[in-house]
Amino acid sequence: MRVIAGSAGGVRLAVPRSGVRPTMDRVKAAIFSSLGDAIIDARVLDLFAGSGALGIEALSRGASSVLFVDEDRQSVQTIEKNLAKAKLEGRVRRQEVFEFLRRSSGSERFQIIFADPPYEKTKSGERFTEKLLTNGALARLVEPDGVFVLEKRPTEQTPAIKVWDILRARKYGATQVLFLRRAPASMT
Repeated sequence: MRVIAGSAGGVRLAVPRSGVRPTMDRVKAAIFSSLGDAIIDARVLDLFAGSGALGIEALSRGASSVLFVDEDRQSVQTIEKNLAKAKLEGRVRRQEVFEFLRRSSGSERFQIIFADPPYEKTKSGERFTEKLLTNGALARLVEPDGVFVLEKRPTEQTPAIKVWDILRARKYGATQVLFLRRAPASMT
């Protein structure tokens, strides 16, 4: 796995030994192609950051800042190692994603939010996709004109959602990528 383009283009990234399903380079290339110039100077949040590949790609392509959130100690160490290797700076927070969302005040907002959660269910038996798409705190973290990019299993049904409008849905093998924007009704 590597950084595809930008200031750190070509840098190989480390991947934690377990518990991570890294975004394939072709999926990452498609995501950033779809985002285009929106990444330049964007404030980015990378949830379930894993190796940090999505956030590091964003920094390499000109994002102004990235906050990486992952609860796994090995993932946090890998992100820090990858940032150093790519000669980029970002903030890394070791915290469970839904706890982070619960505690976020909404005072810091982001133009782009990435989430690449595990395909398995949460410990309580819920699906990560549904839990993210119905999370009001997450919706408050994205700017009104911002984009939420969610990776999920293509066979997983997308629940009826009121908080988000789906702008685009693309399938890449074993991954489906949803590009979402806050629904106007959720901005009040």
